[in-house]
Amino acid sequence: MIRFYREYPTLMTKVPQPVALLDSSARDGVSPQPVARTAIDGEALRLPEAVLALPWSHNFVLIEKVKDLRARHWYLLQTLDQGWSRNVLELMVKSQAHERQGEPTTNFASRLPEPQSDLAQQALKDPYVFDFLTLDKPFRERELEAGLIAHLERFMLELGIGFAFVGRQYQLSVGNDDFYLDLLFYHLKLRCFVVIDLKVGAFKPDYAGKMNFYLNVVDDVLRHEHDNPSIGLILCQDKKKILAEYALRGVKKPIGVSEYELTRALPESLQSALPTIEEIEAELSEPDQGEQE
Repeated sequence: MIRFYREYPTLMTKVPQPVALLDSSARDGVSPQPVARTAIDGEALRLPEAVLALPWSHNFVLIEKVKDLRARHWYLLQTLDQGWSRNVLELMVKSQAHERQGEPTTNFASRLPEPQSDLAQQALKDPYVFDFLTLDKPFRERELEAGLIAHLERFMLELGIGFAFVGRQYQLSVGNDDFYLDLLFYHLKLRCFVVIDLKVGAFKPDYAGKMNFYLNVVDDVLRHEHDNPSIGLILCQDKKKILAEYALRGVKKPIGVSEYELTRALPESLQSALPTIEEIEAELSEPDQGEQE
């Protein structure tokens, strides 16, 4: 509690009496949920308001693990909006979710009207972290897909709120030919289908043309009257940013390109402080000085 006071010294004067926090339903014996699901539209909650809206356990995680107040405010708002439990909040902090939101290479600004383009951009991440997978290298795209489906709950958490799973290897028939989408989702907030194409290795320009074709078919076959235009997400191990920007410039459908990681890379400062594999092997191969004597 001392730590909490030191973090927010001006906050304690703004804490209302407990009775004032109770609405009529609570006074009648109905307790509110520990983490209220708050739709953050319009003006976002200020830091003090967001702090007071969260349980102590969530605040404790953020005080301990997120020192930057702007980043902490982001996690506060996302927790309220998405109803994250403490464990999920810890996962998101560990994977540095605030630095990855809205970072994919896309053509949304020129292919979607506002505010749909901004909302779609913020709904995607770069990179996606699939550290819950255990895949031996080299692995194939079908193995990556199977792993994501086997850990669907963790995969959905990494995708973020709003994604509803529709199918894996979803079949589309065009004339006498059949095509299969790696993963098909529907986004409840964007009100559109989201096609995900999984790739092993670096991005290639022809991936954009293939995704453009898929989206044309999805919009004609699956899209309902009140749905927004479908969007595509190409997941690669290396998105080749400049190459992706050129490839997306000429396609008509809204497409994003993001990277995925199976493990998070160590910061350069930490990498330089750690011994190399060769140094570790050399250390282990040296005989113990006590045995030599």
